[in-house]
Amino acid sequence: MTDVAPRLPLAARALSTRVLSVPPSGIRRFFDIAASMEDVISLGVGEPDFATPPQVIEAGIASLRAERTHYTSNYGTLELRRALADHLERRYGVRYDPATEILVTVGASEAVDLALRATIDPGDEVILHEPSYVAYVPAVVFAGGVVRHVATRFEDDFALDPAAVEAAITPRTKALFVGYPCNPTGAVLPAAVQDELAAIADRHDLLVYSDEIYDRLAYGDYRHRAMSALPGMRERTILMGGFSKAYAMTGWRVGYLCAPASILEGIVKVHQYAIMSAPTTAQDAALAAIATAEADVEAMRAEYDRRRRLLVDGLNALGLATFEPRGAFYAFPRITATGLDDEAFVERLLAEEHVAAVPGSAFGPSGAGHVRMCYATSHAKLEEALERIGRFVARPRR
Repeated sequence: MTDVAPRLPLAARALSTRVLSVPPSGIRRFFDIAASMEDVISLGVGEPDFATPPQVIEAGIASLRAERTHYTSNYGTLELRRALADHLERRYGVRYDPATEILVTVGASEAVDLALRATIDPGDEVILHEPSYVAYVPAVVFAGGVVRHVATRFEDDFALDPAAVEAAITPRTKALFVGYPCNPTGAVLPAAVQDELAAIADRHDLLVYSDEIYDRLAYGDYRHRAMSALPGMRERTILMGGFSKAYAMTGWRVGYLCAPASILEGIVKVHQYAIMSAPTTAQDAALAAIATAEADVEAMRAEYDRRRRLLVDGLNALGLATFEPRGAFYAFPRITATGLDDEAFVERLLAEEHVAAVPGSAFGPSGAGHVRMCYATSHAKLEEALERIGRFVARPRR
């Protein structure tokens, strides 16, 4: 008889190697702990504390009352796509055909997943700056790709170095992924850096994925430019955005993806088989947001700016060195002066002072020694959080 090695139970071998290779989100564990505690000030969740503008909510209600409860086109409603085309042209000077070059998605998160799954073959390399949003690396891995990291540093205000990007290119490199303004650091792409990245993409014939979900949340004299608006970039860029951050519409789950028609045609294949279409109610609300909520966006942005100054100045005054973030709604202080690593800092701050933050290492190796603090919470809560952090930092350590 031939000896046959016993097989593991199906439940133990059901998951794919790709799924097993990706660890759980480094963010969720701290949220779960915080949710079980009382009197917690959360600086962890990257979500506006504002409600969706009331006229946008009413548009969603009106959509339901009009019994608009059926599928839309796979691409999304033509009205919303036309409004997005006008919006992007008006703000950034780049024009997309609403019929063939714009896809409405279930948030910008689906847009990222679609873009990668539709364009990456097994073994293709994607250059990605880090620290970066926690979903980017898993999305590349799930698509069969390989991430080549380019680290950014506190000493450089987490600016992306084009020379380091070019040095990371190999014969297997297919694309460059940029997510700016950046989650978690709040860093932005200065015009000169963006121009150099565009030149690198052209020189090496790279596809560019550009996640611009925070495009409207920019501060000081910084002015965001859409990557696809740069000369020669429209035909090689997949532009992704959404309504969650600027319009306070996270729960509506509506975003968009723009690309040349020949690329979008393939992306829509993935979308139509996986999703069919984004929620109709959310699309109608998003249309109202573009049409009516500009003043609301600016009011929220101005308040985020006020909170930004409070948190950044307050952290620096406590000895937690924090560079000035110019976009999104995050501060990324360095906490090594406390003698704690970022995981221990976050765990003890939550346990001792009931302030929730996220360890910087959750966003990539160069985030180690930092924590992400989100200032999308009230000014009063930020003041209280700074008092608690001050007590925590001043406390003697063993």
